[in-house]
Amino acid sequence: MTRNQELFERARKIIPGGVNSPVRAFRSVGGTPPFIASGLGPHVFDAEGLRYLDYVCSWGPLILGHAHPDVVRAVQEAATKGLSFGAPTQGEVELAELLVKLVPSMDMLRLVSSGTEATMSAIRLARGFTGRDAIIKFEGCYHGHADSLLVKAGSGALTFGNPSSGGVPADLAKHTLVLDYNSVDQLEDAFRQHGDKIAAVIVEPVAGNMNLIAPKTEFLKTLRELCSRHGAVLIFDEVMTGFRVGINSAQGLYGITPDLSTFGKVIGGGMPLGAFGGRRDIMEKIAPLGPVYQAGTLSGNPLSVAAGLATLRLIQQPGFYASLSAKTLRLTEGLSAAGRKHGVALSAQAVGGMFGLYFRATPPTSYAEVMESDKETFNRFFHAMLAAGQYLAPSAFEAGFVSAAHSEADIDSTVAAADAILASLRMT
Repeated sequence: MTRNQELFERARKIIPGGVNSPVRAFRSVGGTPPFIASGLGPHVFDAEGLRYLDYVCSWGPLILGHAHPDVVRAVQEAATKGLSFGAPTQGEVELAELLVKLVPSMDMLRLVSSGTEATMSAIRLARGFTGRDAIIKFEGCYHGHADSLLVKAGSGALTFGNPSSGGVPADLAKHTLVLDYNSVDQLEDAFRQHGDKIAAVIVEPVAGNMNLIAPKTEFLKTLRELCSRHGAVLIFDEVMTGFRVGINSAQGLYGITPDLSTFGKVIGGGMPLGAFGGRRDIMEKIAPLGPVYQAGTLSGNPLSVAAGLATLRLIQQPGFYASLSAKTLRLTEGLSAAGRKHGVALSAQAVGGMFGLYFRATPPTSYAEVMESDKETFNRFFHAMLAAGQYLAPSAFEAGFVSAAHSEADIDSTVAAADAILASLRMT
């Protein structure tokens, strides 16, 4: 039994599924997950000492790579002063000021401890601000595990949803309308039928939780127009895209101004941190200024704030995003070319430092198209790449990430590994 297998067996006896977040269990791809012992730059090292080029990057936060010395130093210095206070700190103010500066749609914000907490709070705030109950989300978009957001599409077009998780009351799920991502027609129909009941629309401006799906320009513009016309709050869930696709996040990249935004991942530099913010008139409804309650003992934790500030300062360097985007595009173009070379139905695309890899002829534009991907071929490809030292997301339905620590030589080695593996897949 390998060290990874031994640890997994121990974990499964005391942790449900052996993991503390479901996708880590490798249920989608099969096999034993590597237990990570350390990370440095673009690499992670498992419990057996094996090294992998990491394209998960802790699911997005590690835009600078693992253990960046400036980020580690900032956390160490903060830790010497105390781990938590439950009281205001100067670092919280500095981070909030920097986030507001970089994301012009936000007049005010509040720090929280996770992306789930940020989206949950934004939904509550939108309902409190509008006095309405209904929300719209999109099939395949994940916004954390709050009850209102664990909802699948109803039994027919434009019917309110059903729970997609045990423990979610049907009476709560019925307030969530689930539409197809990138469908302008469904959006218009939904607002035509329910416009005066809709408190908010929450959307990943670039979907990353059903693999990567880029938004159609008309889709985001229609979202903004309909929310403005009907008095609904437009919430951009930028937990994943925030500072991953550009210095002003996805809303800056596409030129769309949401009413509220949620952030996580990159803003914590690898530490637990989230934020939600937006228009002043909406944010002033949050306690202690207004009637919408939200609180958190560890909100604005000084270690997380220190890591976030160090990260956000570094990514403002000139040319940072041009370099990151070029490397990510180099990866996706190389993978797509390898698929064509070997006659394998494989496509890939990039947005900033995010990428999608699909075993289908063209990149998908909706959840239904994602589900057409060849999952079994992906699983074989995934395990072969893992054996070759390439750590991709262990699911055909998750986006991947490139960090500033990845070199062009790293990218080329990944493409070369994929080329060899795709040649063998074609022969089987």
